[in-house]
Parts: sequence; structure tokens; C-alpha cells
Amino acid sequence: MSMPMRRRPATRTTASRPRPTPAPAPIAPGGAGRSGASAAPGGAGGGPRRAEVPLIPLHTAAQVRAAEAPLVEAGHGETLMRRAAHALAQEVLDRLETGCGRVYGAVVVGLIGSGSNGGDGLHALAKLRRRGVDARAVLLREDVHPDGLAAFRAVGGRIVEVIPASTEVLLDAIIGTGSRSGFTLPDVEGLAELLECRRESIVDERRPQVVACDVPSGVDVDTGTVAGDVIEADCTVTFGGCKTGLVIGAGSQAAGVVRTVPIGIEANLELPVRWLVGEDQSVGSEAGQRRRRGQCAPGGDERPAPLVRPRPADGDHKYSRGAVHVIAGSREFPGAAQLTSAAAVSTGVGMVVLQAPEEVRDRLVTMMPEVVTTSGRGSSVLQRATAAAVGPGIGRDVFQLAALGRALEWAGPGRPCVIDASALSHLNDSSFTDVELGPHVLLTPHLGEIRGVMADLDRDDLIELLESDPAAAVEQLAEQLEVTVLLKGPSTVIAAPDAPTVVHRVDAPGLATAGSGDVLTGIIGALAAVRPEEPMWRTAALGVRIHAQAAGRIDPFGCGAFGAGRLVEAVSPTSGTVAVGVDHRA
Repeated sequence: MSMPMRRRPATRTTASRPRPTPAPAPIAPGGAGRSGASAAPGGAGGGPRRAEVPLIPLHTAAQVRAAEAPLVEAGHGETLMRRAAHALAQEVLDRLETGCGRVYGAVVVGLIGSGSNGGDGLHALAKLRRRGVDARAVLLREDVHPDGLAAFRAVGGRIVEVIPASTEVLLDAIIGTGSRSGFTLPDVEGLAELLECRRESIVDERRPQVVACDVPSGVDVDTGTVAGDVIEADCTVTFGGCKTGLVIGAGSQAAGVVRTVPIGIEANLELPVRWLVGEDQSVGSEAGQRRRRGQCAPGGDERPAPLVRPRPADGDHKYSRGAVHVIAGSREFPGAAQLTSAAAVSTGVGMVVLQAPEEVRDRLVTMMPEVVTTSGRGSSVLQRATAAAVGPGIGRDVFQLAALGRALEWAGPGRPCVIDASALSHLNDSSFTDVELGPHVLLTPHLGEIRGVMADLDRDDLIELLESDPAAAVEQLAEQLEVTVLLKGPSTVIAAPDAPTVVHRVDAPGLATAGSGDVLTGIIGALAAVRPEEPMWRTAALGVRIHAQAAGRIDPFGCGAFGAGRLVEAVSPTSGTVAVGVDHRA
């Protein structure tokens, strides 16, 4: 299977498309109103089922416009708009039914801008009015979509200048895919009060809901940055393909739940360079089969294969299953060694070997006798290892820092090695020039650590780029160092040279806790040891997914009341039910 390269393909032009242009592709029953399974990412069952995790394409605004252009030129623009409006209206109806317990008489106000986004909003409001909703529209421009406005007025829709306090759903249809940062909140009476009420009543099910049409106003559709005002949404209904800015940076927080609905342009979309880690699907499921047939994304078989958690074969033994060599812990941070080693054991691997100071080893052996320990003084200490995980809690321990250098030398020829935590602060130019490394080496910094790595490399330009386009900054760092880089956060970004960039979006605030990163290092180290030939970007993406699923098992409502020790217990796929993440159906 050929992998899409991260270099962006040439943009399609309408002149290169054959004529006559076909009509938009038909939508499967229910597809325009809802897309994907109803479960949150991670699925409803966390038992030992065989599951695969699809990678969902992420598109730029230019790619979506290029896919729409030939259909609009062929006269199918109205069909696309009505499909989008149907999905938008259905989302509002569902929220009225679940949040308010009623549809008839419920007050829905749309903020309507110019162009297609405003047209989508007006057609959606017209559909809602026909269902008995008290649908109202605030026209922010004089040049709103004429057909949409006519449809809205024809069913008795009201044009207003004030947003009443009784509003139950606010529909943001101001900008759409043209959205860029630098947005200023429109001066509409009642708008500021409604948004403030929404923020203050975050736990009240009857609070006003905000549904964004395609992209929340104020979010840069391609980078996810927010430089000015923003209208934060409870849900964003986006059309044709998921946009990068909805799952990265501040845009991810502003978008809320993301629903990606097909409207018939999907076959025209270019194969993207960025992909989103999707929801678990049972192998052999109808959704999984559709994805393998290429019906849910461009590119057919060119799309990256789904991620699948490895299982031991019937004839495996402890050495054939792989051995991960963990270099972690110090007198100052002894717990990091335990968390990393325990996470590796729970992930599943033939052997876990811990290299640590004597007092750390002695403590661990009494708690986890299955972990083999070593001082690391012998020359053949890494002989049996199929992967290494280095850094958690090593602090300034001189012996552990020396072990970091030996691990990099060992990894040089092409062996997988995860570099995390304290080890990252001890990397410099010579770490990447004295030893020939490659994408089999993974750096796993959080935001502060990646800034430190960039500063040590004198890349102030990348530090600045982190603010405006975090995915691009990670991609450029990976290209320069010729390694794989994983930037941890609510939207984790994984980039490697000449490979797809992968984003994992999760609503698990409890992962922002001491030791959580050590657990992730153990997970990825174990996965790399089991399948050392697997590209590291895929191993890292699966590891991040397992890490988030563990948080979902113990904290399904995102309260954040757990520590890294409990997270380790939930890493095993047999530990309970999964309920994790922001719903980003695609």
C-alpha cells in the first residue's frame, strides 16, 4: 500500500476535469443528517474485541472549494446547499429534542452572513420553520444569499435585529470556509448576553446552544488559530470533509463536537496530507468495509491503513513478542520509572527491562516482579531490545544521561527509540549530527518542551510559527531533525519526514496531570517493541489513541479526577468500557 507523502499535491483545476460534469454523488440513507457511528471516539466496548482505528482525511479550505467548483459550474450548487442545510437543520432539531424536550415553538436565531455559508443557514432555518420552530434571522450583510432569503421568507421566517433572551439555539452562519482569525463579534443586541449566559451555565442542559455552520466564526479554517473574537460552538456541522482548523489549536476548542457530513463533493477531493485519528470500529463492520473500499475518503487504497492494536500470535514467546528497554527514573523522580514500566506491561509486550539507579530498581522489583531490571553498566545491555524508551524522570542523573547517548547510538541503524521528558532537554545539535538518526526515533514533547528543543536549535522562527500554525511548526521540526515528532496536547500532532501528518483530538482534561506523559512513553515503547518494523508515526498515533482510551475508561465525563497511577491500570484493553473524547464523526 502506498503511503501519501506530506508534500502537498498540485491543486486540481476545473479545466483538468472531464466534461460533462456529473451531478453530486448520491448520499446514502441518513448520510446527510448524520455521519458516522453514534458512539464517542473509542466506541462503546473496551473489551478484547478486535478493532481498527480509521484515519479520517483533513482538508484545507482551498481543497474543498476546488472540489465544489466543477459541480457549481455545472449548475449543481443549489443541490449542494440544500444537502448542507438539511444536515444543519437536523443537528439543530436533535439538540432541541434532547436539550429542550420540544421542537414546536422553540426559538432558533441565525446569524446570517453573505455567500454560501449564509445561504446554508437560511435554507436550514426555512426547514426548521416548516417543523414549527420559531426561526428568526439576523442579517449581517445586505448581500445575503437571495434564494436562501426567499425560501426563509416563504415559510414565514422572521427577520430581526435583536437576539431574545429566550433563544434556545444560535446558528452561526456568518463566514464558513472563508473564516480566518481576526474576526470581530458583530454588534447585535442580545448576542453578548447570550454568549455570556452560555459560558456561565456550562453545566445546565437548558443553556443556549450554539451550532456553527461549517466553521465557527473567528477560527482560521486551515490552522485552527484564533487571533480576534470567536463564537464558540457546542457543535460544528462541516460539509464534504473535515477541515484541519476544527481539530487543531484553539479552533479545536471552539468547534465543540464536529459532525462531518457528505454532500456529494467527496469524490473530487484531493488526497490530503493530514489525517485525523477516528473512532474505533470492529474489524469486518459495515463502516470499516466502506472505508476500506474508499467510499468515505478520497484516494481509495492510497489512504493510510487503519490502526490496529497488536495481539500475540499462537506461537509467540517472550522474545518473539519483543522487548522494550526502558531508561527512566532517578533518586529525584523514582515514580517515573514505575509508571513507564507499568504502562509498557499493560500495553502488552514480551519483556520490559528497566535501567535505573539501584534504589529505583529495588523499589520496582517488589511492586512489579515481572519487570527485569539492570544497572546498564554492561556493554550488551541493549542486546535483546527491539525498542527503547528513554527519558521519564531521569533528571540530571549522570549515569542515566550517559545511557541516553548509548540508546541514541543503538537506535542509529534503524531501531525504534522514544525520547521523552528529561531526555529532551539534553538534546542538542550534536545529538542529531554525531549519530545518523531517522524517523524510527520519536520525540514526544509537550508545548513547553518543544519550545526548548527549538530554542536549542536556534529556530526562533519555529517558536513563532507554533502560535500561528502548530501543525506546520511540528512538520518543519521533523523535517529538519529527520525524526518523528509528537507534540502532546488536547490536539496531539504527529509528523515525520515524507509521511502523513496525524492529528489526535480528545476531550480528556484529566490527562493534564503529572506522570501522564510517562505512561504514554511506556505505551508507545511497548508497541514499537512488538512491531519494530512499523513506521513510527503509525505506532505513535496508536499509542496516543490507547492513552486517550485509558482516560475515557476511568473518567468518561471528563471530570479530571484521577492520577497517572489509575491511568496505567486502564491501559489494558480488558480493563473496562471505553467512553473517550470529543465526538468528531466523519
